[in-house]
Amino acid sequence: MPISYSENPTSIGDYIRKKRKELNLLQKDVARICGVTEDCIRNWEKNQSIPQIQFFQHIINFFGYMPIAFDLDTLSGRLKTYRHINGLSQKQFGKILGIDGATVCSWELEENKPNKAIMEKLDSML
Repeated sequence: MPISYSENPTSIGDYIRKKRKELNLLQKDVARICGVTEDCIRNWEKNQSIPQIQFFQHIINFFGYMPIAFDLDTLSGRLKTYRHINGLSQKQFGKILGIDGATVCSWELEENKPNKAIMEKLDSML
């Protein structure tokens, strides 16, 4: 018997399975849309793995919206949202800002805060 989907998804894999079923698509169809293999979709839907950030632009296009929410009232949430929408790793985002990716990580974990100059740059980006 095929795996059904949760009416109240809690993981990105649950959201993907629900949307796929609603659109009456096969896993291979979603794989083609997201630029991954059918095995990736299967593993995401079974919550055995999660999508890497570089695939989120395709996932957002598939949904028509960002399927996971971050707290936009915090710098951490705004950073994560920006990175996911743009498919950027912490390291890649750090390069854009001229800093180390570990620094971006520390901001997202709310362990540190950016200095004034970087914060002004972030405000213009986010």
